[in-house]
Amino acid sequence: MAVQSYAAPPTPWSKSLAEPQIDETAYVHSFSNIIGDVRIKENVLIAPGTSIRADEGGAFYIGAGTNIQDGVVIHGLEEGRVVGDDQENYSVWIGNNASITHMSLIHGPAYIGDDCFIGFRSTVFNARIGKGCIVMMHALVQDVEIPPGKYVPSGAIITSQQQADRLPDVEDQDMQFAHHVVAVNEALRSGYQCFENDACITPIRNQIDHKPELNGNSDRSPLSSQNSYSSMSSSTQLSSDIQTQVSQLLAQGYRIGAEYADERRFRTSSWKSAPSIHSDRKSEVIAALSDCLAEHEGEYVRLIGIDSKAKRRILEEIIQRPGDQAAKTTSRSPVSRSSYSSSSSSSYSSAQASGTGLNPEVADKVRQLLSQGYRIGVEYADERRFRTSSWKNAPSIHSERESEVIAALSDCLAEHEGEYVRLIGIDPKAKRRILEEIIQKPGDKPQTGTSSSNNGAKSSSSYRRVESSTPTRTQYSDISLSQETVEQVRQLLSQGYKIGTEHADKRRFRTSSWQTCSPIASTRESDVIEGLEDCIASHSDEYVRLIGIDTKQKRRVLETIIQKPS
Repeated sequence: MAVQSYAAPPTPWSKSLAEPQIDETAYVHSFSNIIGDVRIKENVLIAPGTSIRADEGGAFYIGAGTNIQDGVVIHGLEEGRVVGDDQENYSVWIGNNASITHMSLIHGPAYIGDDCFIGFRSTVFNARIGKGCIVMMHALVQDVEIPPGKYVPSGAIITSQQQADRLPDVEDQDMQFAHHVVAVNEALRSGYQCFENDACITPIRNQIDHKPELNGNSDRSPLSSQNSYSSMSSSTQLSSDIQTQVSQLLAQGYRIGAEYADERRFRTSSWKSAPSIHSDRKSEVIAALSDCLAEHEGEYVRLIGIDSKAKRRILEEIIQRPGDQAAKTTSRSPVSRSSYSSSSSSSYSSAQASGTGLNPEVADKVRQLLSQGYRIGVEYADERRFRTSSWKNAPSIHSERESEVIAALSDCLAEHEGEYVRLIGIDPKAKRRILEEIIQKPGDKPQTGTSSSNNGAKSSSSYRRVESSTPTRTQYSDISLSQETVEQVRQLLSQGYKIGTEHADKRRFRTSSWQTCSPIASTRESDVIEGLEDCIASHSDEYVRLIGIDTKQKRRVLETIIQKPS
């Protein structure tokens, strides 16, 4: 086939009329367009429908063994250059054995190192991607330098160097897949070059017939299903929505945690912490969450997104309920068994806490707050004041020593027996409350020194859950939003985020082509709930998702589906 290549047009910034330089071993499909100073090295495959235009920015370099797949666009700005491995300046440099997959956009100035994989419809602009990186589908990489060997999850938006530095490492199975793509395209290149020559085709056919590693009969076959895209997002019982949410949280530099509760604990919001997940690699986090779901089958399990720098939670979402059918997991990665509120690492044990008359779970909560630099306060109310949310302040607790805080709380519980008592977590720097939690109700039996039961105060492990001063689910009994969605809205608003909504029919959902519902300008909870309900009612047979928006940083902090068709 004749190659479609042209000289660069004359422009004020380029008068050389440079033409493409294509190695004779490369294969360039006639349905592709190559314009200007494009240097294509040996054994490169340029698939149909590609557009490689070095007419504004130049030159472009495409290294040996690289494959440029269907629909890829490579272009560059007039200004801006990157330094290639040969120490020359280029608008776009793509190294050896790289894979630029279907519909990707590489816009110079851009550097893509050897052995990189750029997934479907991903965009790279004004960025440098180190050797051996894998960028999955629908990602944006802009204005950053990604170190070698890093993994960018699908849908990630990497636009700050801090995000780039926090990316997880590529795993062996990911790199095997990338190498497999290169091998497949090498075979395609050879086949395209000699498809009209029987003498050339025969050796290839014989190779396919006799080499098990190319016909799928070997465990190491590059065509084996274990090296497919599905292997890059582990086969677990987690839904694709949850896996996407985990990817988004990790890409934004957040940590992942999990909590669980049986029916009794769920009713009193007394969640227990699952083992800590210290990894920031998606596969290990997914495996750890899957372990938690399997271990607590028949219980509620919720996903926690944690901002470790601000020491706060940015997401709490239930991912399993009693009655959900658990799928079998195929593999599990070892994860540290220490929990968020592990009493084994504390000098003040649960037994000691019980001896003070304080519920051990509340003592754990106090320990967590103090370890994060927060102060502890307490309020109380009788039945009448509780109904009107007219809480009274107990004597201030000025100490930061755990034993003294525990003793002060125990004194308050004893002094106000028969009344409501709630624990207050205070951020002294931000001068705001981060926790309001009822730890005693009228009728609760006081803890004894030897008791370890949960007859005492019922606690909640949900930071920022304000039980008495915010509307409860009963106030929304006439709407279709779930309790979890209402809680999520409440959390987002309390953190200063805005709320948005998007909808998509089944066709648009498959292509991630969401449409925006009417904007919700208000930050009042009732108005936001009403806006969400309007979107759901207007699109009752479509997918609807809730968007949490950080208006200061102009980014999304949450995308979660709250309605599905039927």
